[in-house]
Amino acid sequence: MALNGRCFCGAVEIEVSGEPEAMGYCHCQSCRSWSASPVNAFSLWKPDSVKVTKGGDNIGAFAKTPMSERQYCTVCGGHLMTSHPPLGVIDVYAATIPGLDFKPMLHVNYAEHVLPIKDGLPKMKDFPKEFGGSGDTLPE
Repeated sequence: MALNGRCFCGAVEIEVSGEPEAMGYCHCQSCRSWSASPVNAFSLWKPDSVKVTKGGDNIGAFAKTPMSERQYCTVCGGHLMTSHPPLGVIDVYAATIPGLDFKPMLHVNYAEHVLPIKDGLPKMKDFPKEFGGSGDTLPE
């Protein structure tokens, strides 16, 4: 499977291939602030599954912490993806890949949520243990 995505203006295009490692929703304050929304839909990919196919020189980056390097288009400001070097994955925002069959598996950082969501998916307090979190879940 290969899917194409792009920034808001189309100056940067990306391709993801294979299957994502995970998909879900993040409720942390950083993602909410960056995305200007109450929740952020993510799709996690291995770095070799993500390619910039157009406009690589138009990608800017900002790293608030060593955990996340957020990447955006310097032409339109459209958000593209976040590299998570310590975790070995890249979060390509689900909205960036219009053809992605988004099948969320869980909610992360639900302890910080501002929009309660009752969808039957696990609500992780922070992250699963495999990603350095507590592994604790919260009730819907």
